[in-house]
Amino acid sequence: MAHARKRCSSAVLAPAGALQPRPGPGVAMTSELDIFVGNTTLIDEDVYRLWLDGYSVSDAVSLRVRSGILEQTGATAAVLQSDTMDHYRTFHMLERLLHAPPKLLHQLIFQIPPSRQALLIERYYAFDEAFVREVLGKKLSKGTKKDLDDISTKTGITLKSCRRQFDNFKRVFKVVEEMRGSLVDNIQQHFLLSDRLARDYAAIVFFANNRFETGKKKLQYLSFGDFAFCAELMIQNWTLGAVDSQVADMDVDLDKEFLQDLKELKMLVADKDLLDLHKSLVCTALRGKLGVFSEMEANFKNLSRGLVNVAAKLTHNKDVRDLFVDLVEKFVEPCRSDHWPLNDVRLFLNQYSASVHSLDGFRHQALWDRYMGTLRGCLLRLYHD
Repeated sequence: MAHARKRCSSAVLAPAGALQPRPGPGVAMTSELDIFVGNTTLIDEDVYRLWLDGYSVSDAVSLRVRSGILEQTGATAAVLQSDTMDHYRTFHMLERLLHAPPKLLHQLIFQIPPSRQALLIERYYAFDEAFVREVLGKKLSKGTKKDLDDISTKTGITLKSCRRQFDNFKRVFKVVEEMRGSLVDNIQQHFLLSDRLARDYAAIVFFANNRFETGKKKLQYLSFGDFAFCAELMIQNWTLGAVDSQVADMDVDLDKEFLQDLKELKMLVADKDLLDLHKSLVCTALRGKLGVFSEMEANFKNLSRGLVNVAAKLTHNKDVRDLFVDLVEKFVEPCRSDHWPLNDVRLFLNQYSASVHSLDGFRHQALWDRYMGTLRGCLLRLYHD
C-alpha cells in the first residue's frame, strides 16, 4: 500500500468506488489530502442490493439519481454511471464464488474483510417472502423454472431476481439432500449462512423433498414463517434423524416406519368405548375453562376423527403432500367457524393430547406423543386469520 500527500484544488477526491458528499457553501475548495492506494475491494451495499434485485445498470443509475446521490456528492451523471458499472462488474466476478461460499473465503483475488464477505453471502442467499411462497413445496426442476415469468409478473419481483433465488434453492437442495447429519448444520457448513437463514433453507429443502401442497386457496393466508415453523417441528420429530442421527437423508425424509405405525392410532376413533371415554376425560377436565365449551363438546368426535384420520392416511404420498390442506379443513376451519379463541384451542389440544394417557385400553402412548407433540405445535401456529 502506497501513501502520498498531495495538494488539490477545484475538486474533491474520493476513494475509488465511493461517492462522497461535496463541501457546503463557504468551504474552501483547496485542501490537502492523504491518498492511500490499496487493493481492498469496496462494496457499496445500496448498489449490491440493486444488483441482487435484478436491475440493469441503466435502471440502477436511474434509481440512484432519484435517491438524490448527485446532489449529495456533487458527482456528474457520467461518474455515477461509471461507478455503477464498476460495482456491477465486481459483483458479476464475485458471483461464481458466491455459488460456493467457502471459495470466497479462501480466494486471494478480492481483498474483502470477513464482515463484508459474510454480508455478501447472506444477502446473496436472502429471498423474498412473496417469491418463496410461490415455489414452496414444488419440485425444484426445469418445469418449475419455466413458471418464473408468471411468478415475476404476479409478485412484481424482477425475473432476474426470481432466477437467482430459485437457483439458490436448487443449489442448496442438491448439495445437502443426501448428506448425513443435521440439515441445518450441513447448510451452514457448506453455504456459511446465519442460523436463521440456514433454518429457512432447511424448511425449503424439506418441503421440496416431500412436496407438501402450499398453493391451494385455503392455504394462502399462511406465511412462509408458518410453514417453516412446522417444518422445523417435523424435522425434529418425524424424520429418520429423529431416531437415528447417522442415516443419509436423516432430516429430509419422513420416517416411513413411523408413518406406517400411525395407523394404530385409528382405534382411538374406531373403538366407540375409547372415543366416548376420551371425550368424557377431556370434557371433565375443561368444563368451566373454555369459552366455547358447548361447541367443543358437540364437535369433539368430528374433531378427533379428523386429527386421527390425518395420521392414519400418512402412509400414502398424496396424503403426505396434502397434510396442511387436511389440517386446515379438518381442524382449523371448524374451530374458526365456531369462533374459538386461540387460547381455547391451546387448552383443548393440550388436554386432548394428555387425556390419551388415561385410556387403559390404548397401548401406543409413545407413538401418540410423537405424533401429537408435533401436530399440536403446528396447529397452534396455523390457527390465525
